[in-house]
Amino acid sequence: MNKFEEMGVDPIIVRGLNDLGYENPMPVQDLSIPILLNGNRDLLALAQTGTGKTAAFGIPILQNVDVSKRDTQALILSPTRELCMQIAGDLADYSKYKKGLNVLAVYGGSSIDTQIRGLKRGAHVVVATPGRMLDLIRRKQTNFSTVQTVILDEADEMLNMGFRDELNSILAETPETKRTCLFSATMPKEIAGMAKKYMTDPEEITIGTKNKGSDDVSHEYYMVSNKDRYKALKRIADMNPNIYGIVFCRTRNNTQEVAELLIQDGYSADSLHGDLSQAQRDYVMQKFRRKNLKMLVATDVAARGIDVSDLSHIINYELPDDPETYIHRSGRTGRAGKKGVSVALVGPRKRHSIKNIENKLGKQFSRANIPTGKQVCEKQLFYLIDRVTNVDINEELIGGYLPDLYKKLENLDRESVIKHFVSLEFNRFLDYYQDASDILSPEDNGRDHSGRNQNHASKPGDVRLFINLGKMDKLTVPGLIGLINDATRRKNIPIGKIDLLKNFSFFEVNEAHVDLLITSFKKVHFKGRKVNIEVSDKAPSYNQRPSRRGAHGGGKPSGGGRASYGGGRSSGGNGRPSNSSGSRPSRRRSI
Repeated sequence: MNKFEEMGVDPIIVRGLNDLGYENPMPVQDLSIPILLNGNRDLLALAQTGTGKTAAFGIPILQNVDVSKRDTQALILSPTRELCMQIAGDLADYSKYKKGLNVLAVYGGSSIDTQIRGLKRGAHVVVATPGRMLDLIRRKQTNFSTVQTVILDEADEMLNMGFRDELNSILAETPETKRTCLFSATMPKEIAGMAKKYMTDPEEITIGTKNKGSDDVSHEYYMVSNKDRYKALKRIADMNPNIYGIVFCRTRNNTQEVAELLIQDGYSADSLHGDLSQAQRDYVMQKFRRKNLKMLVATDVAARGIDVSDLSHIINYELPDDPETYIHRSGRTGRAGKKGVSVALVGPRKRHSIKNIENKLGKQFSRANIPTGKQVCEKQLFYLIDRVTNVDINEELIGGYLPDLYKKLENLDRESVIKHFVSLEFNRFLDYYQDASDILSPEDNGRDHSGRNQNHASKPGDVRLFINLGKMDKLTVPGLIGLINDATRRKNIPIGKIDLLKNFSFFEVNEAHVDLLITSFKKVHFKGRKVNIEVSDKAPSYNQRPSRRGAHGGGKPSGGGRASYGGGRSSGGNGRPSNSSGSRPSRRRSI
């Protein structure tokens, strides 16, 4: 006998579960289903996202529905359109052999008239987002007098999204005799207050520890300076060839920038943020669920309700301010007994955040070093060899082509064939990483907590370039790298140290790439003005404030005496940098 059947689940529902491969209840299901099948006590269940909560409340609801009546008997509220659709789909799958049972999903971004018709036809179970549900109530298109059970799924997320008033209004439309079940990943005081207000002597179950992370997720962090953040992300992705994950950024601008850089660098990636239309969002999510995208770059708001299985990594490109937000992020991997990794890229000013998260999480982070170029190349090379070794060979399909292939390769011995094959598949990594310097932590890179250089030593052969764009132009490190990629139409130019200043910036490249940059930037404009670049042999003095006129007037910094970058008289009034004697830099090239 199936273990769900042993718990008292109707065989007709067990049949649907068997089709989905459900054999053994997960812990939250093991505890919740017997409670919800027997008696009428309210239930407060604390469990991380992805622990099987939909089946925990969905199976008892479906079993208790009386299909001989057309009335709505259960209402499930969820925070987002995606989660609403997923819950409705799961319930339909569980109950596909229970004839006459209707589940209706109600959410924004879809025709409200269609949803009204669905309510009028009769929906035994309504799964809804709070905003659309309240809209239907105000239009007097609902009748919840027959509702027996109300489920608040991801209750903490609904409160975080500001749905408190909507929930109050919706619950006021339901009978006082209903059973209320609240499912939440965390237990902030707002959830405790809601439980006290809407629930009567609820039975409480907790999977794991309150507000703690999943045991199936390991946590690691990398100390990086802001200028190295994207390069660190790229190396982490390259060290994990099978990566399938979400990259979290704090702002929609950063989300867009990081996604564009990943796409330019050849990764299957896209962004999810608040500026997308619902149709665009659905398209991106469809690609991600089908694994046509390997990395989804998202803000926390845009990612709410995303429930995708098999994620290998969560990457915190930027740490959130609230430790509970980190717990929500990391809870999207390591589901259904599978292992996952949550990675944090941490700047010097955020190192204290790791300790705060550890205290809330109840788990320790491990500190890791950014992979070297050699480590990445070795990883990718052996990943390629493993793929070749393990590929299934269909003799019937390729047999007819083999004689011609053998003839084509007859001038190459075994060793040459291997070298050609590996080079064909592997050269892009070698090209990118052969000149790439190691990414050091800020402590090892001669930086103080502000992220400024204290040691200006460059890699041998590197040339320091000046560019007349800075923070006032809203230039970011990813933006500068993207500008270089776009101008040169190449994605494998290793960029060394980057110093973003107020009115201008510096970056380093190997001298072999200087001519290409000079040629490529001849007609480049950034936000309507011409970009000027020149070689500078001087390191900036951080004790001097850059002259706004020097950077934005002539577009180039000037210096006098100790190589300060202000409007010194030795600039000759043209805004160009000079050395201490007033002569031009010996290797200056300008665009």
